[in-house]
Amino acid sequence: MEMKTCSIFIAATIFILGILFSRVNSQAVADSCSSNIDLVNVQLPFDTTSFNCNPVWSPHGFILRYKQTGASEWSYVLSAPNSNAYIGMGFSPNGQMVGSSAIVGWVRSDGTPAMKKYYLGGKNSNQVMPDQGNLEIGNSTIVTFSSRIYMAFQLVNTDTPDSLLIYSFGPQNQIPSPPSFRLTQHSDYVSTVLNYATGQTQTTSTNTNSLRKSHGILVMLGWGILMAIGAMVARYMRQWDPIWFYSHAAIQSLGFMLGLAGIITGLVLSNRVSANVDKHKAIGITVLVLGCLQLMAALVRPDKESKVRKYWNWYHHGVGRALIVLAAANVFYGIHISDAGSSWNTGYAVVLVALFVVALILEIRMRIRD
Repeated sequence: MEMKTCSIFIAATIFILGILFSRVNSQAVADSCSSNIDLVNVQLPFDTTSFNCNPVWSPHGFILRYKQTGASEWSYVLSAPNSNAYIGMGFSPNGQMVGSSAIVGWVRSDGTPAMKKYYLGGKNSNQVMPDQGNLEIGNSTIVTFSSRIYMAFQLVNTDTPDSLLIYSFGPQNQIPSPPSFRLTQHSDYVSTVLNYATGQTQTTSTNTNSLRKSHGILVMLGWGILMAIGAMVARYMRQWDPIWFYSHAAIQSLGFMLGLAGIITGLVLSNRVSANVDKHKAIGITVLVLGCLQLMAALVRPDKESKVRKYWNWYHHGVGRALIVLAAANVFYGIHISDAGSSWNTGYAVVLVALFVVALILEIRMRIRD
């Protein structure tokens, strides 16, 4: 009887200890926006009890706490699991990783914390430059607590920081080291939009890349290529009347529809990433307006014998050339601000050069024939 009682007591004790251990262990690895009390034990350079808190990257346990703590001062605490890898938070002007300035933190193998700012000038590691960027850092520290890493820093001389934020973490056991502090390519990243007024965070849609490609292809093909081909048909195929006219109208109509679809795609993309592309958007809308004017002009085209036909031709040709030039310039500008890469620039430039060579040959033949 005594042996049975003793066994029951031991089993109960083990059960209770197991529950206590599981609670302690879950508390050790957990962090949430309702656990600010845990941060009392974290030696941060500022009090976070009244900070806004958002789970900005839930699949990887990233939590951001932030607040404007001065006239031109913003304080942040980024919390993430401590997996012996660096964590990064980038401030982007256009939602892209390239061109952003980032704060990166890690803990060395000897337990020493470290933090640096980087400028992401390109996609290669040698283009990610330490101690550069447009961020001015005030108080900052890296702390490990309960199996998590807390990266706390302040941005100073900043009225309103960029709302397009990028979070990333690096591969395990590949943290930056002196003297180069080279940053290896991230294992994963996410792009988000933070509304500082409401405190809401929205993850950029995973369809953003496909939208960018669709927008670029449609605009490039519609406004940037077909419109130029249609203009060449109208100028150099007039001896084949009326085939040239119907070909010109068909090509320009197809170019207009593709270009319009590209502009609509671009507006959807702009709303999803909340990027500052006002100049690109303004030029695109101008191109669309010029295209609409061309369509309306075609509907009121006067007869060849009409006295105003000469002036209509001047208008039609002038607006068409302005449309083609603006469209080509905006395509290159869009490639630049989206950091699409040199392959897009090269490909489009090759097409334009080819069209120019063909147009030059046809122009010479036409002048010789005349």
